[in-house]
This record gives sequence, structure tokens and C-alpha cells, in this order.
Amino acid sequence: MALRVAVVGSGPAGFYAAEALLAAGARVDVLERLPTPFGLVRLGVAPDHPELKTAARAFEQTAAREGFRFFGNVHVGRDVGHDELARLYDAVVYAVGAQSDRRLGIPGEDLPGSWAATEFVAWYNGHPDYQELRFDLGCERAVVVGNGNVAIDVARMLARTADELAPTDVTEQSAAALAAAGVREIVMLGRRGPAQAAFTPPELKELGELRGADVVVDPADLELDPASEAALEADRARARRNVDILRAFAARPPAGKPKRLALRFCVSPVAILGTDRVEAVEVVRNELVAGADGTIRAVPTDRRETIPCGLVLRSVGYRGVPLPGVPFDEGRGVIPTERGRVPGRPGVYAAGWIKRGPSGVIGTNKKDAAETVEALLEDARAGLLEHEEGDLGELLRARGVAVVDYRGWQAIDAWERALGEERGRPRVKLTRWDELLAKARELHSVR
Repeated sequence: MALRVAVVGSGPAGFYAAEALLAAGARVDVLERLPTPFGLVRLGVAPDHPELKTAARAFEQTAAREGFRFFGNVHVGRDVGHDELARLYDAVVYAVGAQSDRRLGIPGEDLPGSWAATEFVAWYNGHPDYQELRFDLGCERAVVVGNGNVAIDVARMLARTADELAPTDVTEQSAAALAAAGVREIVMLGRRGPAQAAFTPPELKELGELRGADVVVDPADLELDPASEAALEADRARARRNVDILRAFAARPPAGKPKRLALRFCVSPVAILGTDRVEAVEVVRNELVAGADGTIRAVPTDRRETIPCGLVLRSVGYRGVPLPGVPFDEGRGVIPTERGRVPGRPGVYAAGWIKRGPSGVIGTNKKDAAETVEALLEDARAGLLEHEEGDLGELLRARGVAVVDYRGWQAIDAWERALGEERGRPRVKLTRWDELLAKARELHSVR
């Protein structure tokens, strides 16, 4: 009899795991809290990077395979528990990503106007849980804390012109708000130096191609300490390319564009200031110190300054959140695993960010999921996996859960694409829970 596996989460890690399992002859049910699949491919990838969304085409092929079922609008921990899944399936693979943001841990972090970048990204991408958020974009200066690709994404979205946003799948509400924004300067703060920045060269280079914003880099920030110079010589091609791009930015005279995007390094926020809302960020200047193991740490000095601003977007990393009944490492923000196996819990596995932490790109999850599935299949061959009788669909119907199956998602997808075609855009997203469920229900696919 074919293995029966539940995959919880329908982002890249979940779909890559499903594909590997289906190829091995398993029957796979993918469970998703939202009515829509594909996770960050739909709701996290920047709207102005449509090429990254093409991963969904491979996931659509997976969904068309014999033995695949999609259970959207199913919240594990509320609609069905982990113990129930463990009884219904030979194995359960958790691929729920890293759904929360890491905090700065500084005074004023919770002032109105201080937001996690994850919230801003979810808002402009149309995540139905975040459409009631109201970002005050009327301020003249916004500060983005962090220097990874997500920080670049949110800075770039703030800097885009209305014409640049028009052909993307950014939500209509957020496109209008961004086009009308009063923000004229975006300041990105990096804790360490340019040689340690986490963003990738293509994303960094793209900032220099913005139609409506000059990129500003202080040449003094690019004077590398000996440890950073040594790091660049240690075959770090990405770091060398980043520094070259930054030096080109620093040498470029401003073109007089309406907005200014300033990249700063070796500065850390120590407090977000304001009485009733964000009014400024206090930052400390850092010095880079090389440790005995070769790592380069940012050590604060006694030099501080205050940057007036009205909006702070914090982009210092993601972390997973615990699921009822599943082991969780609070320190790392992941489900603890060994090659994807959850120790001491036969039949329980994890893949993707909830397994390894928020690192890598979309494709990184394919190898990660393959490792997990390989461990699962080893356990199956060893006779370690078993399930009881029963069917998830029947259980959820008995509980009155409005499940959105894959045909329901296809109805949503078709509607969004048709609206987009009318308006010269890839799609116009439905962004409200009631709209999404109603569109799926039209094909009798909410059950």
C-alpha cells in the first residue's frame, strides 16, 4: 500500500517535499492555513521581481500529479491537531516556514510607525491577514534597519515610481498608497560593513537602476578595515562584487531624482524615539573587530547620532513559531531535526526554514526537502511508519471546515489573472478572506 503523507505548508519547501514523495509513489495531502498555495512565492517575493514567481509553474505540475490533494483554509492546531494527523498518515512533514520576525530588543520598538518588514511585505503582497494595517507613508524620511535582500526589497518598493509599480502584481490598495507617499528619503542601516552585507549583488545593483531615486553611499563607509580587506581576498566573490557596486554608487554624482536612497554601514539603532509615535532613531557607530575564529563582529563605540524619521521598517531576520504538539527550539526558532527527522518522534519531519532557519533562496529548499524525504523513505523501508484508518477530508467535512481544494485555488487564480489582463498586469489579487473563499465556492470547491 502506498505511503500516506501529510505536508503542512504549501510554500516552496512543502511543494518540493510533495514532488519528491509523489515521485517515490506516495500519496500526498498538502495542508495550508490560507486559501491560496505557494507561500512566499505568492506573498513574499517582491512584486517587481516577477521572474522569481515562475517557481509556481513547477508547483502547478506537482499539483497535477496522481496522488496529490490540496487542503486550503485548514489551520493545523485549530481545525485538526498534530496527533490526529499522526494517526491518519504514515508521516507528517512540517514545512511552515518562518512566520515571525526577529526583534531588535531596543526601547521604542513598539511605537506606532515602527513595523516589522514582514508586515510591510505581507501588506503590499496581498496577504489577507495584513490588509487592515495602515502604514503612515506621509513622512519625509523612512529608516530600514537591516542590509539583507528583504531590507532591499522594502527600500526599493518605497522608492519605486507609480509607473514602475503599475505592471506588477502589487495590490491596488498598496500601489495607490505607495504612489501617494510623501517619503523622499529612505535610509538603510547596516550593523556591519559593506564587506559583510547580506544582500546579493543583483539586488544591490538594481537599486542603481531606480527611475525615481538616487542611491547615495558615503565613500568613507567603504574604507575597509584590515579584517574586511582580508575577507575580500578569501574568495568571497559575492562580497567583492557588492563592494565594487557600492564604490560605483559612491562615485556617481546625484542625478537630481525626486527621492534619495542612502546606504549606511557600521551603524546600529539603540533606540526608537518618539512620544506617541516614531519621531527619530538613535544610532551608534560600530567598529569591526576580528575574532580568533576569523569572524568579524560589530562593536559599538561612544559615537551616537539621531536620525529624524516617521517610519521604521525592521528587517533583521525571520524566525519560526511553535505548533501545538510539535517540538520547538525557542532559541533558534525552528523545529529541531536530524536530517529532517524530529528526534524521538517517529513519523514527524520538517523541511525548509522551519527546519534550518531562514537562509538561502527559493531553490535552496529543493535540496533541503530532498534530504528530509530521503530520511522519511529510509524510515518507511525500515518499517517504522504506520497509520490508522480514516480520511482527512471526511474528518474536516464532519467538523464543518470550509476546505478550499486545488480546483478552488484554480478558480481564484483564473479570476485574478483575468482581472490583471484587463488592466495590463500579471494579476489583480483578491486580498480578503471573504473574497477568496467566495471565489473558491463558486466552483463548489469549498467543502
